Amino acid sequence: MPASTSMSKILSRPSSSSTSFCRLPRHAVPAAFARNPAPPVRLSCTWHSLTSRRRFAGSCHAGASSRTSLAGASGEGASAGGYEDGGLPFVKLSSNILQAELSLLKDEEVPSPLLTTLPSLQKRNRGDGHLESAPAYPAAMNALYAACLAGNATEHLWNFTWPAAVAMLHQSLLPVAVLGFFTKLVVFVAGPLAGDLVSSLPRIPTYRSLTVIQAAAHLVSAAMIAHAFTIPRASTALELLLRPWFAVLVASTAIDRLSCVSIGIIAERDFVLQLAGKDRPVALAQANATLSRVDLICETAGASIFAFLLSKNDPLTCIKLSCLISLSALPLHIFLGGMMNRLADGIFDHSEHRRSPDATFTFDIRRIVEDASTTIRHGWKEYVSQPVLPASLAYVLVCFNVALAPGALMTTFLIHNGVSPLVLGAFGGSSALMGILATFMTPSLVKELGILRSGAVGLLAQSTLLSAAVLVYLSGSISRPGALFVFLGLIVASRLGHMAYSVIGLQVVQTGNPIGKAKLIGATEIAVASLAELGMMAVAVAAKDVSSFGVVAVLSAAAVAAAAWLYCGWLANPTQKLKTLFPL
Repeated sequence: MPASTSMSKILSRPSSSSTSFCRLPRHAVPAAFARNPAPPVRLSCTWHSLTSRRRFAGSCHAGASSRTSLAGASGEGASAGGYEDGGLPFVKLSSNILQAELSLLKDEEVPSPLLTTLPSLQKRNRGDGHLESAPAYPAAMNALYAACLAGNATEHLWNFTWPAAVAMLHQSLLPVAVLGFFTKLVVFVAGPLAGDLVSSLPRIPTYRSLTVIQAAAHLVSAAMIAHAFTIPRASTALELLLRPWFAVLVASTAIDRLSCVSIGIIAERDFVLQLAGKDRPVALAQANATLSRVDLICETAGASIFAFLLSKNDPLTCIKLSCLISLSALPLHIFLGGMMNRLADGIFDHSEHRRSPDATFTFDIRRIVEDASTTIRHGWKEYVSQPVLPASLAYVLVCFNVALAPGALMTTFLIHNGVSPLVLGAFGGSSALMGILATFMTPSLVKELGILRSGAVGLLAQSTLLSAAVLVYLSGSISRPGALFVFLGLIVASRLGHMAYSVIGLQVVQTGNPIGKAKLIGATEIAVASLAELGMMAVAVAAKDVSSFGVVAVLSAAAVAAAAWLYCGWLANPTQKLKTLFPL
């Protein structure tokens, strides 16, 4: 019988099946899958049921979860699947699939039609809604929420305590403004380096070390402020700035802030993405909203505890108690970080970029400086080239608002205007509660308008309310209690739009950037935001006196209005990339 006739009979379709599969001999490699095709081999084929095909499809799908290793991963997943008769996987003899797999070997960036059709098979087998809304590691995600609760509560308490204590050392905005200026300067310069550094180190040890460093910075800052209350007061603000304890306070505050930024980068751009799953948008949105609620609950608790402590004790005692609470929460924070990793099957045991075993470490200052410069340039390049840059720049413009928000400058302004500790606590707590309300309202807003339009609504609402607050301040009636409460009420209401855009903008940036660049871009974004805050703190330093607070307030409201204009202009002229990422 001729060879062509034999082969046609072997490969002919049986009457009971519309698809043909053949089994390869144990040592035969199909020519289509080899870079250098071997001599032709004889194929002996047998027919198998649909069950085998489903198992092969599932193993291919599981092995192809990473785009950068599709060719190798699919083979490994199939070999580990456990096949009948102990043979190699079954290969569907379809010319378009074989050609696609050959192109995949040549270029890893070209997606295979086989791999792109497998999700549709998964949709027929399992419900997509459940997969998108369920995080990949639910128990580990709960541990992360608890760790953030322990860390953020002490952080917010400290952020309310130290500005109030420093403001009582001298009747001027200058000490608090200088502290804020140098803190933002350090974050601006070292932000991209922090993002690159945390990517090159084991995540859990780095996370724990940063929490220890932050607690130690709190302790040093508390010691310096306590020392300032025990010595004679400075007669001028400049004399206070030139004292040695203030220089140490600046350094410890900068270290505290840089540690806080690094912890936030790890949690928001790494832990959340991997525990929730970047390919599960509903779960990721829920995780971001929950983390925002946790942070706002901690802000509410911090403001309330601060108000209670300040109403019952002097500022020095408040500083000591705040530091004691921070040190007490440290062991719990460290324990919860380790528990999260164990519940996630140890996925954070290693760094993202492992050092080669043969690599040797040499301390070369010149090389360290060159590497740092390269990292900073690379971070800025990636940040500028991201497809959702206008959304990130809108967030940066919002960060210009350092006056019309709960913070160091507002606390100093209210204390110098004779506002009681209870009003201070109520202002901070109600601002945080408004933010919590925003996290519950945002999902409904997104459902009605879409994620991008919801961000525009948040920015427009914040801009309108802050503009009204500035008008109340400029009217000159702020000294009256009624006008003061209207002024503070408008700022509190503006936090609704602020938090809505914070949640939405975070998810826009997370979704619009690859996971491998998330922390570098996130760290650079924080550095740019710190630059914005740095500029406003420089204005506050130049203003010096509390009577010049109105200048900073007007600039803050103008920056938020510019953010709304930029974002709305971006939505009015969407690019093709934007339409692909977020269908409008």
